[in-house]
Amino acid sequence: MTATIRPHTFRPRDLVGGHVVIDLVNTVTARDAESVDWLDGYPRLLEWAALTGHFAPADLTALRGLAESDPDGAEQALARTRELREALHDLLTALIHQDAPAEAVERVETHWKQAVARARLALHGTAPELRVDVGTSGLDHLHHELALRAFDLLRELPLERTRVCPGMRCGWVFLDSSRGGRRRWCSMATCGNSAKGRTHYRRKQADGTDPGPGPQ
Repeated sequence: MTATIRPHTFRPRDLVGGHVVIDLVNTVTARDAESVDWLDGYPRLLEWAALTGHFAPADLTALRGLAESDPDGAEQALARTRELREALHDLLTALIHQDAPAEAVERVETHWKQAVARARLALHGTAPELRVDVGTSGLDHLHHELALRAFDLLRELPLERTRVCPGMRCGWVFLDSSRGGRRRWCSMATCGNSAKGRTHYRRKQADGTDPGPGPQ
């Protein structure tokens, strides 16, 4: 994927995927047009991670210190996280569209193996799980953590409720958790309302009524 890298202040409305791994995929927007990558640096990745609430604040503080002392290493770690993100996007959309995902599976597997190599087996209650920490993963901690969580997501992915938003300049992936399973938009407040505005505008044009300036 070739995307324009553009600074962005992450807000709660950017976290609509229904899973932290899908929210990572959605740090690129307008995939159906001219893609824009919002991760313009390692500090932005930490900003996004903090907003999700899925990572320990102490770990994020430690990563911030590591990034300040090794900016080149931080950029390399960010590049690996971007590669994971794109592999996950390609795999998820292939599954949604019932395409052959073999190449994307191999790419995700590579990142997962890198994470497992730095992980330890621990018990969560009585259930075993793989865990990574900043001490063993360093600047790749988020990359490794997300790769492990991606495996968990893919293992239990409700494919019948996994969608790609059809909104203009969107293309975000999301899990439809609505009761009826009929959610169409990543967010009704953004893509949904924009689509309603365009439909209203076209109807007014068809009726011969001056609708004013068209929706942007």
